[in-house]
Amino acid sequence: MELLDGLRASKAIKEELKLEVAQLATEGKKIPHLAAILVGNNGASETYVGAKVKACNEIGFKSTLIRLEDDISEFKLLSEVEALNNDPDVDGILVQLPLPKHIADEKVINAIHPSKDVDGFHPISVGRLVQGLPAFVPATPYGIMLLLEHYQVNTKGMHAVVVGRSNIVGRPMSILLSGNSNPGNCTVTLCHSQTKDLAGWCRSADIIVAALGRPEFIQGDMVKEGAIVIDVGITRVADASKKSGFALKGDVHFASVSPKCSYITPVPGGVGPMTIAALMKNTFRACTENN
Repeated sequence: MELLDGLRASKAIKEELKLEVAQLATEGKKIPHLAAILVGNNGASETYVGAKVKACNEIGFKSTLIRLEDDISEFKLLSEVEALNNDPDVDGILVQLPLPKHIADEKVINAIHPSKDVDGFHPISVGRLVQGLPAFVPATPYGIMLLLEHYQVNTKGMHAVVVGRSNIVGRPMSILLSGNSNPGNCTVTLCHSQTKDLAGWCRSADIIVAALGRPEFIQGDMVKEGAIVIDVGITRVADASKKSGFALKGDVHFASVSPKCSYITPVPGGVGPMTIAALMKNTFRACTENN
């Protein structure tokens, strides 16, 4: 069993980007600028946005963090997005989800200009991805592909089972794995909460991508020998033995699954760091393509 170490792979990607940003600076060219909007004070969202801003600083990107109260009107939030759309110095825009219930996520995502959609959620980005055209790919699926590429995992001809059908992870992941690429060229089965005999589908898989948000759902008896297992889940579970009062659990029961795997991602330290690295790559691309 080999651990797919997202911390190591993301560090390598960030080091490459750091060198490329230094080269841009040497040539007097524009430095990538990521703007993030954080609505309210959700603890997990604070952590995620903080990690993204930190990554920008490490690489040499410019970053702007706009903090808004959770009672902000939808109209005012859309106005903030439009101001960033019109700011020529801003290359990438992300609005941290989830948003308060009185604001429609879809309306806000659709308001981001496609050329600055570094989260890859805009319908134009999704449409281009589906058609196999160059596109901003959602950061978590993109990060997983970068992780497989970093470890030179050959997925050609494999049966991949993606558990979870969200627009953020499951659906785009199934498209990427089925694409004519390496990693890719898989036969993909997309499973979800209504799938009959989900355990049976998982046992047939050469690759399992678990992205359903249920701690330790994938157990050892659901995985065949030699499988590649990608654990996207990360859930805070109460744990009195921890100083923080909680432990981070993935969607995979690591202790029972890992002995059967050829490759597996840890939680934390697997997919999470790769999501941020992928976002940085999208932001760099937005800058170089639009300037």
